[in-house]
Amino acid sequence: MELFDVSWIGMVITALGTLFLIGEVLVNARGLFALLGLGFITVYFSAYVETSSFILMLVIYFVGLLLIVVDGKVVNDGTLATLGLAAMVLSVALAAPDFITGLYAVLGVLLGAGGSLLFLKVFKTREMWTKIALTDQLTDEAGYSSMNKQYKSLVGMTGVTLNSLRPSGTIRIENKDYSAVSNGQWIEKGVPVKVIHVDGTKIMVEMINE
Repeated sequence: MELFDVSWIGMVITALGTLFLIGEVLVNARGLFALLGLGFITVYFSAYVETSSFILMLVIYFVGLLLIVVDGKVVNDGTLATLGLAAMVLSVALAAPDFITGLYAVLGVLLGAGGSLLFLKVFKTREMWTKIALTDQLTDEAGYSSMNKQYKSLVGMTGVTLNSLRPSGTIRIENKDYSAVSNGQWIEKGVPVKVIHVDGTKIMVEMINE
């Protein structure tokens, strides 16, 4: 186990484990990402914790992952997802044999969680995330001409976020509320934004820099 005497190896393992597990939640990888993620996380906990604590650490980690799933499927406001990520971070930190290793492991979880969002650009998004990804394509041929014109008129208009966009949420433009997605940014509540692109009912915004 000399490999695990190196502090930063925990960061690599937790990053890959979290990357694939959250990636499996976000996109349809047919279980491949889940197997890879489970393998990496199991290796991490088995290397650093006693057998008596092994199950507990895994439970905390996967409860965190479950909270992220519930947030995306039911709540969709980022609260449970944040708590879930915190639980995942806590589990790897508690399992680490020392502070430095724990710090690296925590960093690995955060990097893996952030990196998993890149899968959305490559793989098919799960149906449970269509509300977040705003993937509906409403075309003129499908009979949505008037709605398309209404939404297309929003391009260039400014509004304010009613909740945090991470990356999706709700904005208000001229006293009307719309679902929107940020341009790869995490935008906090109450921040001025500008509509930069509309595709059907998919509204993309960016933060207005003062």
